[in-house]
Amino acid sequence: MRKIIRFTLLLLTAISAFAHADRIRDLTTVGGVRDNSLIGYGLVVGLDGSGDQTTQTPFTTQSLNNMLSQLGITVPSGTNMQLKNVAAVMVTAKLPAFGRQGQVIDVVVSSMGNAKSLRGGTLLMTPLKGVDNQVYALAQGNILVGGAGASAGGSSVTVNQVNGGRITGGATIERELSNNFGTSNVINLFLNEEDFSMAQRIADAINGRYGSAQALDGRTVQVQVSANGTSQVRLLADIQNIDVSVPIQDAKVIINSRTGSVVMNREVMLSSCAIAQGNLSVTVNQQQNVSQPNTPFAGGQTAVTPQTQIDLRQSGGALQSVNASANLNSVVRALNALGATPIDLMSILQSMQSAGCLHAKLEII
Repeated sequence: MRKIIRFTLLLLTAISAFAHADRIRDLTTVGGVRDNSLIGYGLVVGLDGSGDQTTQTPFTTQSLNNMLSQLGITVPSGTNMQLKNVAAVMVTAKLPAFGRQGQVIDVVVSSMGNAKSLRGGTLLMTPLKGVDNQVYALAQGNILVGGAGASAGGSSVTVNQVNGGRITGGATIERELSNNFGTSNVINLFLNEEDFSMAQRIADAINGRYGSAQALDGRTVQVQVSANGTSQVRLLADIQNIDVSVPIQDAKVIINSRTGSVVMNREVMLSSCAIAQGNLSVTVNQQQNVSQPNTPFAGGQTAVTPQTQIDLRQSGGALQSVNASANLNSVVRALNALGATPIDLMSILQSMQSAGCLHAKLEII
């Protein structure tokens, strides 16, 4: 009876450890199928007096002169144009894989000069180029700004960002990017995260149906296919929907040194340890003492002598016990019991890992 109970517990443990499953499409990307970055420089007009100050951004005036000359309008030399409704901007977009001519894509518009806001502006026709300096799309349209701002009497308030916006479907693809999909007899699947175990699991799951995959390394799974685009599309449609059991993740603690945030996954465990944590505070106070002679005609001189006081205080410092924790909730309760700030917690976690009582990878970003 005891053997049956023990076997059942082991079986339930194994099932719970590998019960989570993801589709291959959520774990990998197809080699050669990716977006391409586009960038362009343009002008936004129609602003309500919140454009660039042209005396400080001469490139805005120069760009406007070039645009007007292309439209057959010549601005007399020496003209000092005070443009309050125009702003120079950078326009960025993503050219999707298999993007076709005439397809529309979203663009992001960001102020380049000292414009106060792009709200209500219209982006004029802007060519978007790729890394090869070829024009792949043309952008134009009204900008949608998610932020808001107001000013009066020398005071101002701003909510979110008003110097950037987005144009949904604001660019039209004019040039298609060549691709070699379907010309090779292999398809490479790249894992989102390097993991030898996961790469082998994906290869085994594909071989269970098609018998044509092998894991090359911890990042790449190669699938043997026929060099035909239509058959590869059908094969990928089937492969990407295959469920793969996800093994237990590596215990990891992520520390953001810039913001002081600490994030840990559910596999983090603690061993019993003792921690002494205290804050050292040093205060330096310096005052100037003025010493004058007793009588005005005694021949003495006024002297200034500095007086410095140094106060050193150390609070806390009590030795506290941290019990062993086997799940995330227990870990959080144990760390909260220390009463440490996020900045102190980062140092504590580093020391705990060095002491061997933090069973996790510590990554600082």
